[in-house]
Amino acid sequence: MVVSATGFAGAAFTIRATMDGPIEQYSGAALSAAIVYTIVILIWPPISPLLAGGAAIAYCWFIEFAQLTPIPAALSQRSWLARQMLGARFDLIDVAWYPVGVIPLVAAHWFLRARTRSRTDPTPALTS
Repeated sequence: MVVSATGFAGAAFTIRATMDGPIEQYSGAALSAAIVYTIVILIWPPISPLLAGGAAIAYCWFIEFAQLTPIPAALSQRSWLARQMLGARFDLIDVAWYPVGVIPLVAAHWFLRARTRSRTDPTPALTS
């Protein structure tokens, strides 16, 4: 999970450094949500994919709507890390892009979990 989160962060910073415009903005929101998803899995590995996805999206939305207050902007002016973690200003479009970063991970997690369970299922197959 640490490698995944680092990869998502690296992708976000690479896009930010090499591109400008909507791709930079939207991919940043989606990738930051993907990072949050991997952190949720790292903190609580047995969590279901759907619950992890819901938690990640809820957290991202909470942070985004908190930007309607002056607190994140004030903290972001003082710290580069706070700016990366909290942002500085509310953007309604980001609210829509957070699920875009999480839904593919939920699907992949669900698929891998089902595949792993089917391989380790001790119940013998029924034969006729």
